[in-house]
Amino acid sequence: MNYKILEGKRGIIFGALDERSIAWKVAEKCNEAGASFVLTNAPIALRMGTINELAQKTGSEIIPCDVSVDDDMKNLIEQSMQKLGGKLDFILHSVGMSFNIRKKHSYTELDYELMKKTLDVSAISFHRLLQTCYNLDALKEWSSVVALTYIAAQRVFPNYNEMADTKALLESITRSMGFHYGKKKKVRINTISQSPTFTSAGSGVGGFDSFLSYSEKMSPLGNASADECAEYCVVMFSDYTKMVTMQNLFHDGGYSFTGASEEVLNSMGI
Repeated sequence: MNYKILEGKRGIIFGALDERSIAWKVAEKCNEAGASFVLTNAPIALRMGTINELAQKTGSEIIPCDVSVDDDMKNLIEQSMQKLGGKLDFILHSVGMSFNIRKKHSYTELDYELMKKTLDVSAISFHRLLQTCYNLDALKEWSSVVALTYIAAQRVFPNYNEMADTKALLESITRSMGFHYGKKKKVRINTISQSPTFTSAGSGVGGFDSFLSYSEKMSPLGNASADECAEYCVVMFSDYTKMVTMQNLFHDGGYSFTGASEEVLNSMGI
């Protein structure tokens, strides 16, 4: 991306773990577009990943944050404003973890204590982030917040398990907080529903290869890549999308509105 459409803008990018992460790609594209930002992830993820390489490449600071802890979130927002020199223009929430999937529990055999943790980390954390920013007046007027979601919030993908419920809650928070924050500070809040993408988180879902193959055959444009999703995020952070808020934006090559494709029908012998 050669256009500096985020020149002078400041933000926070959650969730970069390694080069496969969509958040990693977003950081690279935001850097190319002229933005400055803080990178953040859970302390354990920072130890597991290679985020220091990304920080060096983009000239960014790293601030650890357990998104399920109020004090951690408050510290992140305050420290980010201090390090970046003012209020924020954009935030990417790319946070997702299913504790039941990790334990290989099926949807009909969920451990509810684990489900509470999944909801807290993957969805309620978005409300915690927005409420903290709201109370600290951390976001400028017309700033943009984006969270990543998946079409399993609207359709059944059996192996996506409790994450489907989590993404539905994430999208609901987007609409509700989008209204309140929009009224108060003209802050716009949206979700991007991305094609299945081979990331560390995505590849942990059972049958993920089948997800990829099926959606590739269904989508008239094919699956959207992580790089392409990152470019879409940059556009959503820019001033060119100032009147877009409270939306779930499908970035999936047309998959979400395709009933059937010739490739899928042929594969079924129809």
